[in-house]
Parts: sequence; C-alpha cells; structure tokens
Amino acid sequence: MALILSRVNSKDVNKIFAVLLFALVLPLVSLGHNASTPSESKTVVTPKSVARARLGQLRRGINLSHWFSQSPGKYYSQQHLSKFMTAKDIALIKKIGFDHVRFPINARLFYSDPDPTHLDSAFVASLDASLDMILASGLSVIVDMHPDDDFKVKFRADDKHVEAFAIFWQTLATHLSRRDPEHVFLEILNEPMVEDSYRWTGIQARLAAAIRKGAPRHTIIATGGRWSSIEQLLLLEPLADGNVIYTFHFYEPHTFTHQSATWGAEYWQYLKNIPYPSNPEVISPLLPAIDQPSARAALKDYGEVRWDASKVERTIEVAADWARKHDVPLICNEFGVYRAQTPECSRLHWLKDVRTALERHGIGWAMWDYADGFGVAVRKNGEVVSDLQTEYALGLGKADVGKQRLEASEGCAMR
Repeated sequence: MALILSRVNSKDVNKIFAVLLFALVLPLVSLGHNASTPSESKTVVTPKSVARARLGQLRRGINLSHWFSQSPGKYYSQQHLSKFMTAKDIALIKKIGFDHVRFPINARLFYSDPDPTHLDSAFVASLDASLDMILASGLSVIVDMHPDDDFKVKFRADDKHVEAFAIFWQTLATHLSRRDPEHVFLEILNEPMVEDSYRWTGIQARLAAAIRKGAPRHTIIATGGRWSSIEQLLLLEPLADGNVIYTFHFYEPHTFTHQSATWGAEYWQYLKNIPYPSNPEVISPLLPAIDQPSARAALKDYGEVRWDASKVERTIEVAADWARKHDVPLICNEFGVYRAQTPECSRLHWLKDVRTALERHGIGWAMWDYADGFGVAVRKNGEVVSDLQTEYALGLGKADVGKQRLEASEGCAMR
C-alpha cells in the first residue's frame, strides 16, 4: 500500500482512502439496518391467513334465489337464465350497499351421472355470462352448490353418488379456477341433509379435496351437516385445508321466520301474524285461534322461550365462540324472514337484531333473498324496487329515509 501511495499525489491519496472507507462501511451499515429491524421481515402467508383476509370481501351480501336453482325444470330455460337477473338487478344490489352475492346453482343443470366430467356447454356458457356480469359490477360472488333435496338425500348412503359429485366439483372448479380468487368463492354444498355428522365430515373432506385439486388458489366455503345449523357447526372439526371459510344458516326461531310457509315443517302453514319479540303475554291471546295441535304447541313454546335481541345475541355468540376456538373465519350466508303473513315491524326488528349480532362478532353475512319471498326488494309491475325499510334494518342504503318511512307508515320505532 505504501509503495502504491508513494506514486500518487496527495489529492489522489485522499480519493483512494475515501473509496476504501466507503467500501468497508457500506456492508456494515446494511448489516446493522437489517439486524436492528427483524420485525420488518416479510409476513409468512398461510392458507388460513389468505382465507381470513378474503373474509373482508364477504361482509354484507344477498342471495340470488330462483335463478340457477330452486325452480321447476321448465323454468331452467336459457331464456329464464338470461332474463331473470339482469345487469339492472346487479346494479341495484351494488347501489343498496351489498359487497357480494351468493349465487346458488343446481348441480343437475351441469352434469348427469354417467359422466360427471362432462359439463353441459349451454349451462356453462350461461353461468360464465352471469359471473361476468356480477364481477364487472365490483361485487364478489360465492358460487353456491345448491341442488334439490332429492339430490342431497342420496349422500346419506350412496357412496357412488358422493364420488360422482366430487368428480363433477373438480371439473367445475377447474373451469372456475381462471376466475379471480380474491372475488370468487366456492361453496361445497348448501344445507347438507346427511343426518350422520361423522359421515358428513368424511364427505365434506372428499369434496373439499376435489375442489382444491381443480382450483388450488380459491377459498372454499364449508359447513356443518343437517341444514347448516349452529348445532351441527359445533360438531364440525375444521378441514385440514386452511384456505376455508365456514358458514352457518340462521332462521331461529322457525316458528316466527317461516310462519305461513307451505314447505318444510307441516305446522308452519297454520301460523300467521306472529309477532317478534316474543313472550307468554304477547303469544297467549293468539293460541285459541290455532286449531292445529303441533302449530299451537310450537307457538306456545315460542312465547315461553322469549325470543328477543338478547336471545338472538346469545345464540349467535355460540357460533362465534366455535370460530374463535378453532381460529377460523366465519360467515352466516343465509338468514331472513318469510314476508307473506309476517307483521312488517316484527320482521324488520328481527332482521336488525340478527344483523347487529353478526356484525358485533365480526361474522360476515348474506341475507336470503334478493326479490322473492324473503326479499330486500319486491317485484312491482314487472319492476324490482328496493324496500327502504329493509335496507334500514340491514344498515344499508338510505337508512334515514327507510327509518322515516317505517315509523310513519307502521308506527313502530326501531330500537
């Protein structure tokens, strides 16, 4: 070094020392910076963290009933599929304030037993066009496998049926895998009808594996057996697959939410004008008019249980506790009240109480349904019009206008 320096002038010497000093110090500065901020290292992304982050897309939703599901065969025409829900409907849903839709589809539209790998091209094209329309609006979408009851009952004992459905799901999931996984979710099965919870656990694991093979990046929606009740959710062990959001449905108590319904429990059709909240004093005067024994017994029990906001809160809290225990994200993607013979004020109070309890526990939700028997909107003279009072109960839309109309027209101030 001395020999080299002796051959240069003093200015050059200073330059050389500066370069050497910089070369020696820079690595130390970089090392010191990295060593002093270990917390700035990249967060490890896990399947469970992906599912939890995507839960933010499913805060407030609505179900698109009677479009690709729940209709007699003749109504599954291409004309019905292309006209029943339009871009105008999707725009209204977005305007109301929903961030996602649950899109029920009937598996039987897409495949038949002889070859579950073959999807009907016409129905797939209709599905694709509908998804394009929904996603273009900025809404996220849950593709909900929603077959008829006779299809679901076969899962109770028919292993070949389970396997065919798994192959179908893998085929459809492969087709859907090109969709943005941040905004498209895949729901295994709506309201399973498998009575044996142990059997349903095995079936759901098989179906989830099939979906995952077809769509490696998408979040799966899983549920408990026997109509997705909270009681069945509590019996469920989370899947090994971490990229899963769990769901339950909430219609408690059915004596109130399904009064006058002509499906489901036989006694529902004998009930009408049943109020909420309930207590014995409110319900007792209604009992003499109920001739059907099981309907009268159910109504009496409804009064004695005293269903109100606190009862709703305690019931939903049980589901929230299960999710916290297992550290999994949770949604409620069906809840609602059949409108036909239900007092309007009572329906709105129930919706508000349920929605408030879900949000208090950080549970995303999707109301049943858009514009049918439980709707947030109603069909009038061929047009679909949003119900501002229902918007208010859901904490959406022009809530102040809805509240004013409710109190003026019904005389029932919301709590």
